[in-house]
Amino acid sequence: MSTFNNKLAIVTGGNSGIGYATAKELIANGAKVIITGRRREAVEKAAEELGAISFVADQGKLEDIETLKADVEKQFGKVDILFINAGITGTLGSIENMSAENFDNVMDINFRGAYFTLSKFIPLLNDGASVVFLSSNVATTSKPNSSIYQASKAALNSIAKTAAAELAPRKIRVNMVSPGPTKTEIMTKAGLDEKTLEGLDEWLISGIPLQKMGTAEDVAKAVVYLSDNSVASFMTGTEILIDGGMIL
Repeated sequence: MSTFNNKLAIVTGGNSGIGYATAKELIANGAKVIITGRRREAVEKAAEELGAISFVADQGKLEDIETLKADVEKQFGKVDILFINAGITGTLGSIENMSAENFDNVMDINFRGAYFTLSKFIPLLNDGASVVFLSSNVATTSKPNSSIYQASKAALNSIAKTAAAELAPRKIRVNMVSPGPTKTEIMTKAGLDEKTLEGLDEWLISGIPLQKMGTAEDVAKAVVYLSDNSVASFMTGTEILIDGGMIL
């Protein structure tokens, strides 16, 4: 397929999970794709597997975002697709017992980093470009012990809608994809062991009408759809929920 021939896409956090699956789908549709990640070995390995271009950058560090922007501008010029995907769950726990360190870690990557990734890259976006934020269905829930993660995604949705309004005169579309429980490495990275993960999966599936977990590929296809001006040119400020009916 050649939907995105001569298009340059950036996927933050593209070395695993949803970012990796989306980079793969974009490349399959003809795009040249840059993936970013915090760990050099992981992002370079993923780029080699995908046929992508790797950049080591931590979305939680403003200096990394600025360096990434400068390097992309110097080497490639303009950007057509920006998928702001990188994020963490942080440590789960009650508001009463939450640490400031965990608050800062989650907000620095999920919200502040996402905000300034968009901010810094706006001058590089071609007119008619697509921006997609990875949000979550928890942005509209209030489950105990997940206050910071939920708040980070709710804040992200607010910014995405404001950006959609600001960038509309340039025909730049800004949308969100909000997965529910999805089979990725993010919970393992949160420090949960295999037995705990199995129990968590069972508990999550019990609350999903379709009685299954989502996949990274499910989300990737939605990102690609939103990035395609031939089918989604009239969509901006839109949130696509991919949660098996969980919020029904």
